[in-house]
Amino acid sequence: MRFARFRRASSPASAARPRLSRDAYVLGVIAFFVMVGFGVVIPVLPVYARSFGVGYIEVGAIISAFALMRFVASPFVGRMIDWGGERTILTIGIGIVAASSGLVGIAQDYPQLLLLRGAGGVGSAMFSVSAMTLLLGAVPSLRARSIGFYQGGFLIGGMAGPALGGLLATISLTAPFFFYAGTLAVAGLVGLVLLRPRTVRGGDAAAESAPPIRFREVLRDRGFRVACAANFSQGWTSFGVRGALIPLLVVEVLREPTVFTGIAFACAAVAQTLALAPAARFVDTVGRRPAIIGAFAVAAATIAVVPFAPNIWVLTALLCIYGVAAAFMGTAPAAAVGDAAGPKGGRPVAVFSMFADFGAIIGPLVAGYLADTVSYPVAFAVGGMLLLATSLYATRMPGGVPAQK
Repeated sequence: MRFARFRRASSPASAARPRLSRDAYVLGVIAFFVMVGFGVVIPVLPVYARSFGVGYIEVGAIISAFALMRFVASPFVGRMIDWGGERTILTIGIGIVAASSGLVGIAQDYPQLLLLRGAGGVGSAMFSVSAMTLLLGAVPSLRARSIGFYQGGFLIGGMAGPALGGLLATISLTAPFFFYAGTLAVAGLVGLVLLRPRTVRGGDAAAESAPPIRFREVLRDRGFRVACAANFSQGWTSFGVRGALIPLLVVEVLREPTVFTGIAFACAAVAQTLALAPAARFVDTVGRRPAIIGAFAVAAATIAVVPFAPNIWVLTALLCIYGVAAAFMGTAPAAAVGDAAGPKGGRPVAVFSMFADFGAIIGPLVAGYLADTVSYPVAFAVGGMLLLATSLYATRMPGGVPAQK
């Protein structure tokens, strides 16, 4: 009996079971600090912009400038990574966002504020593309779980940030920006000290020395194209429909106070966080294709019926269902990018990121126009149609879990 126990403890299968890399854990911690600071700023930024005596269009431009500059900068980040490595570009990117956020707190006029927020978008692109490139370097059996852990850091930080932002705003409107700069400084220091250089990551030596897959070959990969379509539809629906219209739906249709919007979104974030681990395991073991087909179909149906919710409780339940689907929607497409691009996919990751940014730029404009000129249900239905189109397109992906690249 003792011999049998010894054999089980020492079996090759258990000894060789893959685990998340140190980089994945470090990036999860970095994501937490980044999102805590970002969440602190979000509730205050529109009010701070209004303090410069500008209108609502100018306030919207402050928010759009960040996403626009992320979109413009992303194509160059892949080449930066090829030149300096992921750790270097990630640290520089976080430093740019930290410096620009601190300077926002001492901006003297609206043009300075707009310029500094745009600079923050450039740094954000450098950070996010570098981090995702590192995560997708994991072996295929752990790609989704690495991404899930990273996104969990973002979600937990995002839940804590707005509450801290409300407290800091009682001190002054500029205090959250200095706090954000501080959390980013911590995140950058963690990355600089704990992330390993590319040459000593401890992965497969053959994979590390192999040349990157040509971008033209990545573009021919159907999984990569589906992932880009998925990111576009998510950017459109999350920012243009969910983020921009649901707060108005709560106040103007359901006639509830604004605080209920925060409660509903917080419940959805908790649901998404709880679903991340099982969703990532499903994506890594069953496959990317069924996860994208199922999750985007559920999200499409859910977002389409949101404007018909009779009360805040039904709306909250629908948002929680959407949050569970979002756990799959956030991990499966990104894992598909890693499958197509391999561990040195800086440029494909940048293109993948651009699709989400593009959706986030035009989604709010189109959704707002449809809500103004037609109706809320039509605006939500368009977002649902994009999600459903992604689900149908994913049926053309290869099934199963791909071999390691």
